[in-house]
Amino acid sequence: MSPLRTAFLIAVCCLALFAGTDAAPAAFSGTPGRIVFTSRIDGSGELITTNIDGTGQTNITNNGVFDGDPAWSPDGARIAFQSDMAGGTNVWVMNADGSGQTNLTNAPELNTDPSWSPDGAKIAFETDRDGNAEIYVMNADGTDQTNITNAAASDGNPAWSPDGSRIAFASARSGTFEIYTVDPAGDDLTRLTDNAVFDGQPAWSPDGSMLAFVSTRDGGDSIYAMDADGSDVTRLTEFDGYDSQPSWSPDGTRIVFNRSSDTVEEDVYMMNADGSDLTVLIAGPDDDFSADWQPLATPPGDADCSGTVNSVDALKDLRHVAGLLPDPSCINVGNVDCDFDMDSVDSLFILRYVAQLPVNLPQNCPEIGS
Repeated sequence: MSPLRTAFLIAVCCLALFAGTDAAPAAFSGTPGRIVFTSRIDGSGELITTNIDGTGQTNITNNGVFDGDPAWSPDGARIAFQSDMAGGTNVWVMNADGSGQTNLTNAPELNTDPSWSPDGAKIAFETDRDGNAEIYVMNADGTDQTNITNAAASDGNPAWSPDGSRIAFASARSGTFEIYTVDPAGDDLTRLTDNAVFDGQPAWSPDGSMLAFVSTRDGGDSIYAMDADGSDVTRLTEFDGYDSQPSWSPDGTRIVFNRSSDTVEEDVYMMNADGSDLTVLIAGPDDDFSADWQPLATPPGDADCSGTVNSVDALKDLRHVAGLLPDPSCINVGNVDCDFDMDSVDSLFILRYVAQLPVNLPQNCPEIGS
């Protein structure tokens, strides 16, 4: 890890919880779009978007100051992020192409780790404006900034659940950092982990059934997954270094995360949701980290979240009906006849659409592929 990155992490640790443990934004269901990440290409930190194979990289900030912690909005049209543009560290928002950059928090204290609500109306974030790190919630235009944790200990890494009912976060209120959830008003505090080590950086799966997180329970910084109630913990990565900041793909099949060591710069890796098929996504001479995946709208009938409707979607529907594979990640759009049950009739409608034959769906059902 470079001396510059080390110095930055120490500074963040002193100000806002712990080094390099920014929260992973919420994962929203949809077709996987582009990935945004932070890169030290100019020595400070800029935001770059890329295709999911690492090609087509585009620098979208170019501000000459640190820009980081990017979080796609649920519709994939905007990015919330932290920036030092105004002199202090604030939460900003911009369009997907980097235009329209707007300061939302406008505060002299540290404001970071934005996480959108699933309806795009609110943003949770971390701030030390009350003397220690707390979780705040604000409207998406920056108004009505409200402390929802109000604890003597540090709270950070907010992650809004896909159904909007819970906000997961890390807190040191027990003496070590553990993962908790609260409702968006700050009530109904629930503890999910209980260890004498660090647990943090919670990241919801798109269906809300699981949380990926970082823990040192086995000696190193590794990525784990657990059920939403804290049960059934599974270790996903094993590495003699530091794995951090997990973020799910919108279809729930893959996870991107950071990997570094004392001798290797920080790079962005990708793996299947079960920890298999580990690959390097972004690797270069500079630190690359804080990746988040753009959710794109999934057209009705696209049962495999590929972005298009074809015969594969009909086959996936039929295999689901026969019990030959789990529910497809886009099951809601696989059910095209609006009867709340994906069955062989949906497959027939999809095949007729692919063959360009008339498709007479029930009234008020959206058109297949629209």
